[in-house]
Order: sequence, then structure tokens, then C-alpha cells
Amino acid sequence: MQTKRFIHSAALGSLGAMLTFQVQAQNVPISLDEALTLFYQRNLDLIAAQYNIDQSHADAVIAAAIPNPTLGVQISEISNRPNMGSNATGCNHDVNVSCGPAEYFSFSQLIEVAGKRGLRIQSSGFATQAAESDFRDAVRIFSNMVEDAYYDLLLAQKNRWLAQEIVEHYQTIAKANQLRMNSGDIAESDFLRVKMEAMRAQSDLDTAQTTVEQAQAALAVILRWPSESLHFEAKEQWPDIKDIGQNLSKDELMNKALQQRPDLLADKQRAAQTERELELARRLKYPDVTVNAGYARDPSNNALNSFFVGVSVPVPVFDQYQGQSDKAAVALNQNQLAVEQTELSIRNDVANALATWNSADKIVQRFQSGLLDDALAVRNSAELAYSKGATGVLDFIEAQRSYKNVMRDYSQAMINRANAYYDLVKALGEETGIEHATQAPTQLP
Repeated sequence: MQTKRFIHSAALGSLGAMLTFQVQAQNVPISLDEALTLFYQRNLDLIAAQYNIDQSHADAVIAAAIPNPTLGVQISEISNRPNMGSNATGCNHDVNVSCGPAEYFSFSQLIEVAGKRGLRIQSSGFATQAAESDFRDAVRIFSNMVEDAYYDLLLAQKNRWLAQEIVEHYQTIAKANQLRMNSGDIAESDFLRVKMEAMRAQSDLDTAQTTVEQAQAALAVILRWPSESLHFEAKEQWPDIKDIGQNLSKDELMNKALQQRPDLLADKQRAAQTERELELARRLKYPDVTVNAGYARDPSNNALNSFFVGVSVPVPVFDQYQGQSDKAAVALNQNQLAVEQTELSIRNDVANALATWNSADKIVQRFQSGLLDDALAVRNSAELAYSKGATGVLDFIEAQRSYKNVMRDYSQAMINRANAYYDLVKALGEETGIEHATQAPTQLP
């Protein structure tokens, strides 16, 4: 009976190891830089279209355009025999001869006054800059989203690797315990307790594998599901921690963010745009001038050929454009309020991100200062003592569990530290994703 149990446990262990090997054999390693580059290759056009980058440039061209002149041709005095026998200088005074219709050729040009065209150009320029700032802000946000999904996958993988290590460790212990039980060194109850822990470790491995597949699917959705994305495996790489001001005071970091954040810059540019639009609305009461000039050839006139010039101006009597001014003033107030709200949000983002980073960094340092080595040493010493009969099975199992918990907590701490660093980068407005948005195509599928 015991031999059957041993064979059954060994078969399950071999099957689990085989399945794990097959899953890992199909994996496609991918780095964070490759994931970011792949994301922007597949999404950059959509992001740019969403923020109307091309349209804003087209609007700038429209705003700078000068009104086209108007050319006119007019023929009057049209009849069967116009100006018959006219005494005009241009006619031959023959009662039987028609002098012909009159011809008029005109040219008119609208001339904008009070600097309206210049204000339109400035307004459209700020609108274009705001659209580009919105795009950079989208890059900032989406880069952080990809980073989160990448490290979620890495955490799932590390938990799976740990679970696989525990399973293999228990398989080794189970084989040794089988021999010890057969020789009478340990009781069957101790053997069964270790076996139950081994089965629990196998269940943890199954759960970890499911979590990995879910994380792969989540990353695939963000990357717009490229081929082989369900087999992507995040490389175990950690952020290259750069000096982005972690050691500055909170107020200094907030001021830095207020200078760099593209969302605040976009709000300020839209506020500047509405300032120009308000000034433009106020100047609408200054009427534009239309200049007219032309040439006339009128056979029925004493002067056969003549020229004329003229000026026309609309008189703002009934509509003095007060509504346009009021509407622009409301828009300016709204944009100025948006600037203030964004500033408050940035200060809150920086405070939270800095606190999270400081905490996550200290936790990792505690792990690396000796806790990991201690956990491994405790497990090894407990295992050695158990193998020599110097300690009971419960102490052995407890040491195994403590090791697993410490290693799992360490992996979580490393992931939290990586996410905290990138969240701080995002809060400060460091443009780390722009280079990925403009890189050459990656070789990934």
C-alpha cells in the first residue's frame, strides 16, 4: 500500500514537472522596453487620433489664412438692341446702330482690422500646443499602465517559480521520508503530514499557473493582443533607479512636477487660448473693411471707359458682439479653474507617490539586509534537524511555510518598489515613455 502511494505521488510530481516544462518551453521572453515599444507601435496612431493632433495643425492653417479676394464681372443693359442710336461719346450716333451692353469688372478684398487675424493665429497655436501636451500626458499614463501590467505578470511568474521550487523540494523530501518510514525512523503520521503539505504545494502551483495565464491575458489586452502574447514571459528585470528627485523635499518635488506635468501645461495652454479668444471677441465690435475697385466700359455713358474705387464697412448698431464676449469670458474662467484643480491633483499625486516610494524602498532594504538569508538558513537547518530526527515534523513544516511566506513577501515587495518608482516617475511628469513611442519597430510578433 505504501509503495503504491509512493508511486502515485512520484507520478503526480513527474506529471506536474512535465506540464510546467511544456508551459515554460512555449514562453516568449519580453522585456519592459520591448513591451512599451510594442504597445506604442500598435496604439500610437489611435492615441494621436484621439487627441486630434492632425486636426489641431489643420485648424492652425485655417486660422492663419487671409480672406480670399473677390473678382466680379457684370454685364448690364442687356436687350435685343441695347442703346440704339445713343448720343453718348462711345457711340457713333447712328440711329440704326446698337452701342452694346455695359461691362463692369470689379475686385474686392476684406481687410481685417484690430489684429483679429493675429489673435486667431495665437489662439490656434495654443490649441495645437494643448493637443500635443495632451498627447504627451497620454503617453505618460499609458506607459504607467503597461508597466503595471508587466510587473503583475512578473509577480505571478515569481510566485509560480517559488511554488515550483516548493513542489520539487517536497518531492525530494517525500522520497527520503518514504525510505525513512520503511526503515522505521519516522511514523506514518509524519509521512502523511509531509505528503499533505506536498499536495498543498501542488495546489499552490496550479493556482500560481492560473494567475500567470490571467496576467498574460491582461497584458495581451493592453498590447492589443499580438500573436504569441499568451506566451509572453516577463524578464526578471528591475527599474534602473535614477535620480529623479527622491531625496528632495516634498515641496521641491511638487514644484518640479508643476513645471513638468503635461496635463497642467495643457490646461495652462487652453487658458491662454481662451484669453486670446476673449480678446478676439472684444475686438469684433471693430468692423472689418472691404475695399472695392474696378473698371467699367459703358458705351451709353459719356465716358466710355472709367474706373471706380469704394469702401464698405458693416455698422455694429444692433449686434455689438456682447454675447461672444460673455461666452469667451465664461470659458476663460472655466479653464483657469481647471488649472487650479490640476495643480491640487498634482500636489496630491506627488505626496502619495513619494510616501509610497519611501515605504516600498525601505521594505526591500530590510529584506535584502539579511532577512532572506535568515529564512533560507532556518529552512535548511530545520530540514537537516528533521532528517536526523532532532526535531519534529511540525517544526519542519513550519520552517517550510515561513520560507515560502518570506520569499513571497519579498517578491511582492520588489514588485511594489518597482511600481512605486514608476508611479513617482508618472507623478513628476518625467517623459520616460516618449522614446518608446518613437522607436524603430521591434522584432516581437
